Amino acid sequence: MRQVQIYDTTLRDGTQAEYFNLSLADKIRIARKLAELGFHYIEGGWPGSNPKDEEFFEEIRNYNLGLTRVAAFGSTHHKDRPPESDPVFQELLISRAPVVTIFGKSSVFQVKEILQTTLERNLALITDSLAYLKPRVEELFYDAEHFFDGFKEDREYALKTLEAAVTGGADCLVLCDTNGGTLTSELIGIIKAVIKRLPKAPLGIHAHNDSEMAVANSLAAVELGCVQVQGTVNGFGERCGNANLISVIPALKLKMGIGCLADESLKRLTELSRFVYELANIHPNRYQPYVGQSAFAHKGGVHAAAVKRNPKAYEHVNPEVVGNVRAIPVSDLSGRGNILLKAQEMGLEAADHDRAVQAAMKRLDELLAVSDLKLPPPESSIKMALEKIKELEAEGYQFETADASLELLLMGALGGYYKEYFKLVSYRVIDQKAGEDVPPTPEASIRVKVGLHEVHTAALGNGPVDALYNAMLKALVRFYPRLTEMRLEDYKVRVLPGMAGTSAKVRVNIESRDANDWWGTVGVSSDIIEASWQALVDSINYKLYKDEKRSK
Repeated sequence: MRQVQIYDTTLRDGTQAEYFNLSLADKIRIARKLAELGFHYIEGGWPGSNPKDEEFFEEIRNYNLGLTRVAAFGSTHHKDRPPESDPVFQELLISRAPVVTIFGKSSVFQVKEILQTTLERNLALITDSLAYLKPRVEELFYDAEHFFDGFKEDREYALKTLEAAVTGGADCLVLCDTNGGTLTSELIGIIKAVIKRLPKAPLGIHAHNDSEMAVANSLAAVELGCVQVQGTVNGFGERCGNANLISVIPALKLKMGIGCLADESLKRLTELSRFVYELANIHPNRYQPYVGQSAFAHKGGVHAAAVKRNPKAYEHVNPEVVGNVRAIPVSDLSGRGNILLKAQEMGLEAADHDRAVQAAMKRLDELLAVSDLKLPPPESSIKMALEKIKELEAEGYQFETADASLELLLMGALGGYYKEYFKLVSYRVIDQKAGEDVPPTPEASIRVKVGLHEVHTAALGNGPVDALYNAMLKALVRFYPRLTEMRLEDYKVRVLPGMAGTSAKVRVNIESRDANDWWGTVGVSSDIIEASWQALVDSINYKLYKDEKRSK
């Protein structure tokens, strides 16, 4: 089977989208998730452009990403400095990324108006930049920025920029539809011209979605021989976004017979899509192809009846192959839907419509595989656990990024596989502000029981939640000294749909870590402090549980 490399730029190009923001912890988690699924390349950012990207390249070296390779992104060196004297350009090497991708100008307009240099100098910048990097990195890619617009403007000059990149030693020439305005018919003709001029050069495609052609253009480029597709999860990116890899990957595998990710990874695309939405604190697009909640929903009576006889009647692929589920949201036709295979094996009646149940069943399998149980838990306990998951989902809980909360919940429901490390007696949080120019002074006091001991203490913080967390640690660390190893990396709040304004429920997600692991927890309440408390309790309990398990 022909293979195509998947190059993800969610952590760089994706973060240029409006309202799409990722913390350092988010970027690390997404990189690890992409590596789990076997993405070939992860573009981590532009070192030298901002501190967060510099920290990412330093932090990501602490993780084993398997065969997935991290790429650093940058531009050709400054027009008025040689590469060795350009501090921003040098950051590409300081990042120690095994792969470097640099972009250069392909358009006469861009060279003269934006870069403000001569056409000859631009060609030299491309060649010199690549030639300098070539012996210093393991792989070197060249993004031909504005290539398709540049080709339409001045065909010969655009092709000369590619020849300059080949002379510099680029391992792959990535053709970029930077403004996203190229139609597929135009793109096909232009790529054919490139292949005729440079028949031996490996080509890639980097498409933007301003004309809603990014996925189609990426697939057409692959059909013409491109060996690398660049894009982002869910199509996040500047303006109208980038090519959506969540749509590109199944199209390559299922419709074109071209290898990219393993079949097991394909089944996790819905999980990946929801994971990135949740970390970015953005509500998923329910109508998104392949992975949206409505992607395989059949509301019309005729459609629903036909699908129940044979799903091929109104489905282009089986939803299970991309990790999604079929839904028939019509009362007289919905029945109990399709039953999870695992639930069938256990004799359960849990409906397959709930993605939370799917996640719970998957996590349950993982827990049982590594547990010390000699016998599986009773089917009634499993059924109760799944029903609890569905109830919580209806209340606003989401477990895509709250793996620790899900694990604790399942263990408790299946027989108490973890103990109660502490019990709340009461807490009080005060956020006092004295004067317009004086910052607030949050203080939390807490009473907890640990065994037969009751502790009453208080602490300040940078905010009410931080004060509550500090008070919890102050109360518990004498009993559990290893809590000092734990850090809260990220804190997110989402207002849930329902009641308007300040009476609405909120969902709090907390990301925690220690020297060995990262984990996520969740809390939901109409009181933001209470929702935060729930997530904090789960985070501390999970730390204590996994440390105890590791010590056995």
